[in-house]
Amino acid sequence: MVERASDKMAYEAVHKFAQISPRKVRPLADLVRGKFADEALDILRYQPNRGARMLEKVLKSALANAEDRRAPNLRHLVVVDVRVDQGPKFKRLRPKARGMSSIIKKRMSHIRVTLD
Repeated sequence: MVERASDKMAYEAVHKFAQISPRKVRPLADLVRGKFADEALDILRYQPNRGARMLEKVLKSALANAEDRRAPNLRHLVVVDVRVDQGPKFKRLRPKARGMSSIIKKRMSHIRVTLD
């Protein structure tokens, strides 16, 4: 029997256009991937980074989605997938010496959490 994605109940939440570089959030995503959802929340709660707050909010949102869609066991939900993809960039110019300028790239990211 072939298992399709529609047979499997996965609960997902996405934070698009988060004002943080993906490079700063990915190490935190690696910390919680594969853990139980409540354990992942405990790990993120004690991280001092700003990205941990964003990831924590997305994880709470995924848990709320699971609760809203009547997940059978909220205690046994596992963080299956955490993806931090690059979003668009704001480009700003910074004046430099002798009339030149350099580009400042303010990076954004898309944070996606999947529970199963």
